[in-house]
Amino acid sequence: MRIRSGGSRAVSLYLALLAVSAAAGIILHVIAPAGAEQPAAGLPLDHVADVPLPGRATRLDYVSYDAGRHLLFIAHLGDSEVIVFDTLSSRVVSRVPGIAAVHGVLVVPALGRVYASATGTNEVVAIDEASMRVVARVSGGVFPDGIAYEPDSRKLYVSDETGGTVTVIDTLSNRRVSTIALGGEAGNTQYDPVSRHIFVNVQTRRQLIEIDPSTDTITDRMDLPGANGNHGLAIVAQQHRAFIACEGNNRLLVLDMPTKRVVQSLEVGGDPDVLAYDAGTGLLYVAGEAGIVSMFRVSGTAVEKIGEGFIGPNAHVVAVDTATHRVYFPLKSVNGRPVLRIMTPRTMEAW
Repeated sequence: MRIRSGGSRAVSLYLALLAVSAAAGIILHVIAPAGAEQPAAGLPLDHVADVPLPGRATRLDYVSYDAGRHLLFIAHLGDSEVIVFDTLSSRVVSRVPGIAAVHGVLVVPALGRVYASATGTNEVVAIDEASMRVVARVSGGVFPDGIAYEPDSRKLYVSDETGGTVTVIDTLSNRRVSTIALGGEAGNTQYDPVSRHIFVNVQTRRQLIEIDPSTDTITDRMDLPGANGNHGLAIVAQQHRAFIACEGNNRLLVLDMPTKRVVQSLEVGGDPDVLAYDAGTGLLYVAGEAGIVSMFRVSGTAVEKIGEGFIGPNAHVVAVDTATHRVYFPLKSVNGRPVLRIMTPRTMEAW
């Protein structure tokens, strides 16, 4: 481990990390700003640690965070397993194998279940969160990817990217109960707690589709002016906004949910994919395949870019702990091995 420059504050950070890592039985690698990659240059973020992840340096995909249990679930696509990381002890506590080419992952604490899309076998796999064992496998279409959960009906909505559908799964019976044709290639899917509807990107039609879970029918098709490859999606209910990442032209579209109109189009880093929002700080993170992360401050109706910079190779996935405000970036290969890069935002005065 190497210490950052910066005097007593850096030494204190080092000692704190050393104590945590010793207690957890792991080593946290803190990379100095003078290192070859210089993570977060151009961003109001400080680098906390790199934690080695198990397995090979193969692609990592979606993540999902259970704030109550402080567990981060990471889809290790290239190794066909879900990695479980404890954010309190900063260590990997479990690995769930046998989920072929796992893309999407979603934890549903109310059910005590984690759901993962196994694209290699075209299944949605249910994992018991207590035992970390697979308890069910359900047909998920042609290319199951993003997953959303609707709590009233207790149904999953899984975007079938190449099949151009949304697969609906009843979590009580673990059965596929409906297939909703979208008329184009599906991007990510999200639940909106205000309307209690499901929204899914249809990237080849440049539309956002609205689905009523009570009938599993499409109620609206919203055209997205300026969209090209609208794949990533995050709905921020507190701000009545949907944020849509367009991988075809590196844009972030801001959709006003009440009027269902695009109100802003902002430039982001190359090939944007996953978005994460921290309600406590009002910060929105957009992570891209090019390793560039764009940060925005969301305040009322205003969305303002506050920084953009390189986080690490293939930094296309991001997760936020809204209690500590730490930000997590699973990276496929740093010095030849997968790592979880942990960052923290600077104070608002530094923005």
